[in-house]
Amino acid sequence: MTKENLFSSIRGKLIVSCQALPDEPLHSSFIMGRMALAALQGGASGIRANTPEDVAEIKRVVDLPVIGLYKKDYPGCEVYITPTIDEISAMVECGSDIVAMDATDRLHPGSKTLDEVFAEARKMYPDQLFMADCSTYEECIHAQEIGFDFVGTTMRSYTSYTKDIAIPDFDLFRRLKADLKVPFIAEGGIWCPSDAKQAIEYGAFAVVVGSAITRPQLIARRYAEAVDQARM
Repeated sequence: MTKENLFSSIRGKLIVSCQALPDEPLHSSFIMGRMALAALQGGASGIRANTPEDVAEIKRVVDLPVIGLYKKDYPGCEVYITPTIDEISAMVECGSDIVAMDATDRLHPGSKTLDEVFAEARKMYPDQLFMADCSTYEECIHAQEIGFDFVGTTMRSYTSYTKDIAIPDFDLFRRLKADLKVPFIAEGGIWCPSDAKQAIEYGAFAVVVGSAITRPQLIARRYAEAVDQARM
């Protein structure tokens, strides 16, 4: 798929995040592949997925562009989304159409800055599309400046300095639409169709929805809590 075709295929569309960590009940590349198929049948135009194994299985099952990331913890480091060149290489090699990586104002493993890690990645993979997972307006602007192809609001409220900010942050979406030249993808806290619709109306190039669609344990908890409140 060419860059132009990929942009056209996800513009103004839904991207479903199909992820399940090792401690979650749906953790399985096979299950994530079936989840991606269900997302496709429901109208999704793209998939976001974690680990080379899941991306490879999803691309075997569905013909949709995939945003690939690799969550890996390093001792003493807060950055865990595709944090080093090793994870970046793994996501390129498994066929990710777009590779997502942490683009927050935090050091990567080995005390490397985002600029250092991304410069190495861009040199190694000049034709690869990259998405910056950011938590602030300033991080989004910086990601654009250093050459990311997409900017995402993925880390909004997930860093120590944004944890008290409610998401989805539609005011941030509006600012990004006004000031960014690269497409921004709205992600984080989008729990209902009206949120997704509003994100597009506020200028998002595309919308990523994850937990509200693909994490049944969290969906069930919302219903259980609502029923519990009704009994009080």
